[in-house]
This record gives sequence, structure tokens and C-alpha cells, in this order.
Amino acid sequence: MILLLWVVSFFGSSPMVQDTVVLAEVEVYAPKIERFAQGQKIQVWDKKELENYEGRALADLLKERSPVFVRQYGAGMLASPSFRGTSAGNTALFWNGLPINSPSLGQSDLSILPIQAIDQVSLQFGNAGALFGNEAIGGSLHLQNQLQFSKGFHASLSQQFGSFGAFKTGIQGSFSNEIFSSSTKVYREFAKNNFPYQDLGQIGTPEVKEDHAQFKQIGFVQDFGWNINSNSQLKAAFWLNKSNREIQPVMGSNTNDLQEDQSFRAVLDYYRFGSGSVWNLKTGLVKDQLDFNGSLSRTDQYFLATDYDQTFSEKLAIKGGIRFTQMQADLSSYSTSDQRIEIYQSTKYKPSKDITLSLNLRELVYQDQFAPFAPSIGLDWGLWNNESSSLLLQSSFGRGFKVPTLNDRFWEPGGNPNLLPEESWSGEIGFLWKVNGDSQWSNQLTYYRMSVDNWIIWLPQGSVWIPENIKHVSNQGIEYQGETSGKLGSLDWGIDWSYTWSRAVTTSGIGETDPAIGKQLPYTPQHQANAKIRVSRDGISTYLSTFFVGERSVTADNPRMMPSYQLFNFGLAYDQLKWRKLAFPVRFQINNLFNTDYQVLYLRAMPGRSFQFNLSIRI
Repeated sequence: MILLLWVVSFFGSSPMVQDTVVLAEVEVYAPKIERFAQGQKIQVWDKKELENYEGRALADLLKERSPVFVRQYGAGMLASPSFRGTSAGNTALFWNGLPINSPSLGQSDLSILPIQAIDQVSLQFGNAGALFGNEAIGGSLHLQNQLQFSKGFHASLSQQFGSFGAFKTGIQGSFSNEIFSSSTKVYREFAKNNFPYQDLGQIGTPEVKEDHAQFKQIGFVQDFGWNINSNSQLKAAFWLNKSNREIQPVMGSNTNDLQEDQSFRAVLDYYRFGSGSVWNLKTGLVKDQLDFNGSLSRTDQYFLATDYDQTFSEKLAIKGGIRFTQMQADLSSYSTSDQRIEIYQSTKYKPSKDITLSLNLRELVYQDQFAPFAPSIGLDWGLWNNESSSLLLQSSFGRGFKVPTLNDRFWEPGGNPNLLPEESWSGEIGFLWKVNGDSQWSNQLTYYRMSVDNWIIWLPQGSVWIPENIKHVSNQGIEYQGETSGKLGSLDWGIDWSYTWSRAVTTSGIGETDPAIGKQLPYTPQHQANAKIRVSRDGISTYLSTFFVGERSVTADNPRMMPSYQLFNFGLAYDQLKWRKLAFPVRFQINNLFNTDYQVLYLRAMPGRSFQFNLSIRI
């Protein structure tokens, strides 16, 4: 099989014309996720925007700045995303193009993915099985490390001090010339998380202090880039992360669970540039280890992929590729291996200057079984575009799928090797309106509708729980995002906001009398919103942000509802403190400004008001 992939790679590269391609002067090449994603909504944060989340996790960024609902089990505890009412297992996660979700669990813990380790975060909303493969039913997350050439030497040391024993350190260094680029990141994070809360699990709900939620994490990220010659480039990246946590017990409990997570990720990319073409050969591995109370689970994933992207003209571009994945899982309950191979093809066609169409196709095979064939089509239609404003119509329709996880199929006792993949059909339509002038305006409104079949649910059969393809779920919703910015005298200002309405209900369940039928899925709020106001002048910047989460049900039949909550955060920064070649940016933040008492999940305590002070030294 591996030999076949190398043969495909070789012949896939043969038609390239050996002309030099002009690349961006100081950047390592990286494919843009929106290249064939016409009609789909994408939200991006670059390195500068991520600085406000230094010392925090990816979970914090998503819950405060995006329409994604994050299910969080406590401060620094397990955090998982829910795109458009789908489950955490319906979200694909990539690091530098490498899938990194756990093959045994089918998801990732966003609380142990620190912002300091990455340079760019991109969210893709909605069904993208044809573009990104397995699990991309509700959406996908793309984490990217970015290298640059010809930038010389830069270094920084950052230190964060905060409430509840938070002490976090980050070191970054980079060097690049015209041929070689290197970037190194090292981080250490510690928090006691000894915050006070009202214990609803005790009579009289006394105020107690959390004494079993300590969090420790260390990590190392290394990136390399080489310009081998005028039309060849090599990129390598490594990420080692280790965390130790005291698992925060539910209110009224005194459990003392401990968990250690360790992961190693590595990816190597070779790019060959021709006349309007890019050939990529990618290989990588992801090794995860989880130790829960002495019970050890290990999973290894090995990847080999190649694709060829050819731009024939301003009107037509085509990309095709193949990826092979080898998995090995050794858990306390079972040991198994799995192999997957997938073939994909994307076409972008621009029949006129105002209309761009895309067609994406993908087929995945695992354990001699075929996942549902995944096609998608997309449309970007510029209804008007002039100097003062533009209006873009976006629409897409496609199929997605999720292969049953290794736990679903092989867990002992209870695993079901006969499970079918979850599959979905979904479509969306939206408008993006932009206004230029003294003030910049952007408004995006999207309506989506989704149907997910063969939804996997674990059910008791006697004393054993067994997963079955039982549920059918229908999702629909509206997402609205807006942004405006401008100048007021010497002040730079900006405001952004978003609102999401999501209706995700079970349409068929465990028999016709299942009380969950017609009810909103558990822990799926119908209403979410966030907003941020920012002002800056002469190196001083400040912001006030807020996010709102509506009511959520605790169980599938909706008898108990969690109350809505709204939190506010405040920040103040100054970046003009300098001495010779050194810069000393400082930042102060208050999270949960009004000390709101809230829970994301039932009986899972969350911290009140907290402070964080950041001091950095940069060369």
C-alpha cells in the first residue's frame, strides 16, 4: 500500500512544468483552507489577535470569540466543541494539515491545547466531509504554525501571574534568512484552581474552596523551513505536550481522580512548485498517551499523503490526492489496529468575474468497509462590488460522515464492530455585506440546515453498555456576525459581535415512545452571543468583551434546564515600553468581571472573578 502511494506521488508530479513559481517573499508555503471552500463560512485569528489569549487555552478563545459552544467540565478540565448543535465527535481537528483527534475517542480536549503553541486558528463551519474527511460534520478546526524567511533573529520571554495560583511562562525564539527558517516555543503552565464556589451538592449550599483541580502543563514546539531551491521547499514541525491534572469532582463529591496526558505530534511536508502547480508530499505521526488513575491508554497514528494542485487558468483549478493512515491502539480494555485510505478531488471553476463554483469529492475505506461517499458543491456569487461596498452570496450543499471510533467498535465488553458510520446531509446559504469608507463595516448572515443519520448512542443491555446506530438528528440555525472599525481623532476603535440561534432535535430515537424525540439535544443552547469593544491610542489599548450562553438541558428528555449566563472580560495593554533593542509589552486582564456564579455543565463548578498580569520581553 505504501509503495502504491509513492508510485501515485511520482506519476502525479510528472506533468509539472519546471518553471519557477514566485512565492510570498518571507513565508513558508501553506495551503489555504478556503481555496476550495466556496459557499462555506470561515473565521480566522492570526498571531497578533491570539496575543490577547497568551497563557490561555484554545477552549477559551472559542467560547469567548466564536459561535461554537464549548462544553467544559471545570477550570482546566476537559473541554470539547459543539459546532451547530453537533457532538464533539463531529468536529475534525488539524494541526499543520495533520488530523490529530484521538482515534479511540474521536475528539480532542481543547483545554490542553495552549494558544502559545500555535500562530493561527481557523474555524470552518458546517459540513466539510468532502474537503477534510472524517468527523467534519459540524465543522473543523485548523491550527497552524507559521514560519517566515529573511527576518533575522527574534526572541521573547513572557510571564503570566494570575488568580487561583496561576503561574505561566512562555519562551519563543526564531531565526531566518533567505534559505533557512527556525522557530522554537517552550511553555510551562501551572494553576492551583483553588477558587471558591457555592456547593449545590451539600445541604445549605455552603461556600467551599476547590481543593482538587490543580493543573500543570509543559510543552515544546519546533518548526523548520528550508528553501531547497527556487521551486522546492521543505517544512518540518514537532509538538510535544504533557499535562497533569487533578480531576475536579462534581459538587458534593470528594473523588480524587488523577489524569496525565502526553502527546507527540510530528509532520514533514515537501512542496514542489511548477508553472501554476504545487505538489505536496506529507508524512506525519501522532502519539497519544492517557493515564487515568493508573490505567494507561496509548494510541499511535501514522500518515502518508500526497496531492497535486494545478491552476490551469484564472477560471479553473483542480486538486487531487490520496492519504493513508495506520492506527494502533493499546488500551486497558482492548488492543487493535486499523488502516484507512482515502481519495479526494476538488475543482474550482470561475465562469465569470462574479461567480465561483467548487465541487469536492472524497471516498474513505477502513477495515475493508466503505464510508459514505462524500460530495459537496459550493457557490460564491458577488451580487455587487464597487469602491464603497460589496455583497456576496454564499451557498453550499454536501454530505459528511464519521467513522465509528475504535472505542465504539472494540471496547470490551460492549464494543460493536458492526456499527455503521454516522452520515449527514447539510446545506447553508448566507450573505456577506461589506462597506468601505472612513468606517469599515462587515455583516455576515448564514442559515443552515442539517440532517444526521445513524447517530451512535451507547445503551444498556443488561449490565453491559453497547453502542448502536439509533438516533436521527435534525439541526437548523442562524448565525450572524458583524464587525466595524475606524478612527476617532487619534483613537483607533473597533467593535465586533455575533449571535447564534441553533435548533438541534432528535427526530427518531429508542422506539416511538422515546421522550427525547422532538427535544433539543442535551447541553445544546438555542441562543448564544458575544461582543467585543476595543480602543487603542499611542500604544495603549483596552477592550471590554462579553459572551452569553442560553439555557441548556441536562438530559435528552429535557426535564432539567441549566440557567443561562453572561460573562464580561476586561483588558488593558501597553506596548511602547522600550529600552534600546528591547521591548516590554505589558497586559492586564480581568476575566468574569462581575464575579458571576455559573455552571457550564450540571454540578461542575466554575471560577468567579480572576485576574491575570502578563509581562513580556522581546528582542
